[in-house]
Amino acid sequence: MRRVFLALLIVVCAKATVGHAQAVESATSRQLTINAGGMASYFNPDEGGNNLAGIGTYADIHFTHWFQLEAEARWLRWNQYYGEHEDNYLIGPRVPIRQFGEHTVLYGKAMIGYAKMTFPFKYGYGSFTDLAFGATVDHRLSQKMTVKADFEYQYWPVWLNNSSLSPYGVSLGVGYRVF
Repeated sequence: MRRVFLALLIVVCAKATVGHAQAVESATSRQLTINAGGMASYFNPDEGGNNLAGIGTYADIHFTHWFQLEAEARWLRWNQYYGEHEDNYLIGPRVPIRQFGEHTVLYGKAMIGYAKMTFPFKYGYGSFTDLAFGATVDHRLSQKMTVKADFEYQYWPVWLNNSSLSPYGVSLGVGYRVF
Protein backbone atom coordinates (compact mmCIF):
# COMPACT_ATOMS: atom_id res chain seq x y z
CA MET A 1 0.00 0.00 0.00
CA ARG A 2 2.84 2.37 0.85
CA ARG A 3 4.61 1.66 -2.44
CA VAL A 4 1.44 2.35 -4.46
CA PHE A 5 0.84 5.60 -2.56
CA LEU A 6 4.49 6.68 -3.01
CA ALA A 7 4.43 5.83 -6.73
CA LEU A 8 1.14 7.72 -7.18
CA LEU A 9 2.57 10.73 -5.32
CA ILE A 10 5.67 10.76 -7.57
CA VAL A 11 3.53 10.57 -10.73
CA VAL A 12 1.24 13.40 -9.55
CA CYS A 13 4.22 15.63 -8.66
CA ALA A 14 5.88 14.92 -12.02
CA LYS A 15 2.67 15.77 -13.92
CA ALA A 16 2.23 18.98 -11.91
CA THR A 17 5.76 20.08 -12.83
CA VAL A 18 5.13 19.45 -16.54
CA GLY A 19 1.76 21.21 -16.38
CA HIS A 20 3.36 24.27 -14.78
CA ALA A 21 5.75 24.61 -17.73
CA GLN A 22 2.93 25.22 -20.23
CA ALA A 23 2.70 28.74 -21.70
CA VAL A 24 -0.30 30.98 -21.10
CA GLU A 25 -2.38 31.43 -24.23
CA SER A 26 -2.07 34.89 -25.74
CA ALA A 27 -5.85 35.40 -25.78
CA THR A 28 -6.00 35.08 -22.01
CA SER A 29 -2.76 36.83 -21.05
CA ARG A 30 -2.75 40.19 -19.28
CA GLN A 31 -2.92 43.15 -21.68
CA LEU A 32 -2.75 46.02 -19.16
CA THR A 33 0.59 47.81 -19.24
CA ILE A 34 1.66 51.09 -17.67
CA ASN A 35 4.59 53.09 -18.96
CA ALA A 36 5.74 56.02 -16.81
CA GLY A 37 8.55 58.43 -17.44
CA GLY A 38 9.97 61.91 -17.67
CA MET A 39 10.37 64.32 -20.55
CA ALA A 40 12.01 67.57 -21.59
CA SER A 41 9.81 70.05 -23.51
CA TYR A 42 10.26 73.12 -25.69
CA PHE A 43 7.11 75.19 -26.38
CA ASN A 44 6.02 78.35 -28.15
CA PRO A 45 3.58 79.86 -25.62
CA ASP A 46 1.81 82.00 -28.29
CA GLU A 47 2.30 84.97 -25.98
CA GLY A 48 5.38 86.84 -24.85
CA GLY A 49 8.75 87.04 -26.49
CA ASN A 50 10.46 83.72 -25.68
CA ASN A 51 9.89 80.03 -26.27
CA LEU A 52 9.65 78.18 -22.96
CA ALA A 53 11.54 75.05 -21.94
CA GLY A 54 10.82 72.71 -19.08
CA ILE A 55 10.41 69.23 -17.71
CA GLY A 56 7.45 66.95 -17.28
CA THR A 57 6.22 63.53 -16.39
CA TYR A 58 3.80 61.18 -18.13
CA ALA A 59 2.01 57.87 -17.85
CA ASP A 60 0.72 55.80 -20.77
CA ILE A 61 -1.89 53.22 -19.76
CA HIS A 62 -2.48 50.50 -22.33
CA PHE A 63 -5.74 48.65 -21.58
CA THR A 64 -6.12 47.03 -25.02
CA HIS A 65 -4.75 47.72 -28.48
CA TRP A 66 -7.43 50.35 -29.19
CA PHE A 67 -8.19 51.56 -25.66
CA GLN A 68 -5.26 53.56 -24.30
CA LEU A 69 -4.96 56.58 -22.04
CA GLU A 70 -2.21 59.17 -21.65
CA ALA A 71 -1.74 61.58 -18.75
CA GLU A 72 0.96 64.22 -18.53
CA ALA A 73 2.11 67.12 -16.39
CA ARG A 74 4.54 69.71 -17.75
CA TRP A 75 6.28 72.63 -16.03
CA LEU A 76 7.72 75.15 -18.53
CA ARG A 77 9.94 77.25 -16.27
CA TRP A 78 13.14 77.95 -18.27
CA ASN A 79 13.82 80.74 -20.76
CA GLN A 80 11.10 82.90 -19.22
CA TYR A 81 10.10 86.23 -20.68
CA TYR A 82 10.17 88.51 -17.61
CA GLY A 83 8.70 85.84 -15.34
CA GLU A 84 6.22 84.29 -17.79
CA HIS A 85 5.82 80.52 -17.40
CA GLU A 86 3.22 77.78 -17.97
CA ASP A 87 2.17 74.52 -16.33
CA ASN A 88 -0.03 71.92 -18.08
CA TYR A 89 -1.99 69.01 -16.60
CA LEU A 90 -3.66 66.88 -19.29
CA ILE A 91 -5.35 63.48 -19.73
CA GLY A 92 -7.02 61.78 -22.67
CA PRO A 93 -7.17 58.89 -25.13
CA ARG A 94 -4.46 57.89 -27.55
CA VAL A 95 -4.88 55.68 -30.62
CA PRO A 96 -2.22 53.72 -32.53
CA ILE A 97 -2.01 54.98 -36.12
CA ARG A 98 0.87 53.01 -37.60
CA GLN A 99 3.54 50.55 -36.52
CA PHE A 100 7.04 50.72 -38.02
CA GLY A 101 8.83 47.41 -37.54
CA GLU A 102 8.53 45.60 -34.23
CA HIS A 103 9.60 48.41 -31.89
CA THR A 104 8.20 51.75 -33.13
CA VAL A 105 4.56 52.93 -33.03
CA LEU A 106 2.99 56.24 -34.08
CA TYR A 107 0.04 57.38 -31.93
CA GLY A 108 -2.51 60.16 -32.25
CA LYS A 109 -3.85 61.75 -29.09
CA ALA A 110 -6.51 64.20 -27.87
CA MET A 111 -6.34 65.43 -24.29
CA ILE A 112 -8.15 67.83 -21.99
CA GLY A 113 -7.09 69.44 -18.76
CA TYR A 114 -6.05 72.78 -17.47
CA ALA A 115 -3.09 75.10 -17.79
CA LYS A 116 -1.72 77.63 -15.35
CA MET A 117 0.11 80.68 -16.62
CA THR A 118 2.02 83.42 -14.85
CA PHE A 119 2.16 86.56 -16.99
CA PRO A 120 5.23 88.70 -17.70
CA PHE A 121 6.19 91.63 -15.47
CA LYS A 122 4.22 90.12 -12.53
CA TYR A 123 1.01 91.24 -14.25
CA GLY A 124 -0.89 88.30 -12.77
CA TYR A 125 -1.66 84.63 -13.25
CA GLY A 126 -4.58 82.42 -14.18
CA SER A 127 -5.87 78.89 -14.79
CA PHE A 128 -7.37 78.04 -18.16
CA THR A 129 -9.07 75.11 -19.91
CA ASP A 130 -6.54 73.35 -22.13
CA LEU A 131 -7.36 71.13 -25.13
CA ALA A 132 -4.38 69.37 -26.68
CA PHE A 133 -4.02 67.39 -29.91
CA GLY A 134 -0.86 65.71 -31.06
CA ALA A 135 1.20 62.81 -32.27
CA THR A 136 3.62 60.60 -30.36
CA VAL A 137 6.25 58.16 -31.57
CA ASP A 138 7.21 55.47 -29.05
CA HIS A 139 10.33 53.41 -29.74
CA ARG A 140 10.85 50.41 -27.48
CA LEU A 141 14.52 50.00 -26.55
CA SER A 142 14.00 46.87 -24.43
CA GLN A 143 11.17 45.05 -22.67
CA LYS A 144 11.09 47.80 -20.02
CA MET A 145 12.55 50.99 -21.60
CA THR A 146 10.90 53.28 -24.18
CA VAL A 147 11.98 56.52 -25.87
CA LYS A 148 9.17 58.93 -26.71
CA ALA A 149 9.07 61.89 -29.15
CA ASP A 150 5.98 64.06 -29.05
CA PHE A 151 4.42 67.02 -30.89
CA GLU A 152 1.50 68.79 -29.25
CA TYR A 153 -0.79 71.62 -30.36
CA GLN A 154 -2.78 73.14 -27.50
CA TYR A 155 -5.88 75.29 -27.67
CA TRP A 156 -6.97 77.41 -24.74
CA PRO A 157 -10.52 78.42 -25.77
CA VAL A 158 -11.05 81.10 -23.13
CA TRP A 159 -8.04 83.22 -22.35
CA LEU A 160 -7.88 86.93 -21.51
CA ASN A 161 -10.70 89.18 -22.77
CA ASN A 162 -12.49 86.12 -24.23
CA SER A 163 -9.72 85.53 -26.75
CA SER A 164 -7.97 82.19 -27.29
CA LEU A 165 -4.37 81.05 -27.09
CA SER A 166 -2.64 78.29 -29.10
CA PRO A 167 0.68 77.12 -27.66
CA TYR A 168 2.53 74.30 -29.42
CA GLY A 169 5.74 72.41 -28.87
CA VAL A 170 7.78 69.24 -28.80
CA SER A 171 8.87 66.87 -26.05
CA LEU A 172 11.41 64.08 -25.81
CA GLY A 173 11.24 61.55 -23.00
CA VAL A 174 12.26 58.20 -21.60
CA GLY A 175 9.82 55.81 -19.97
CA TYR A 176 9.91 52.64 -17.92
CA ARG A 177 7.30 49.89 -18.16
CA VAL A 178 5.98 49.49 -14.63
CA PHE A 179 3.96 46.35 -15.53
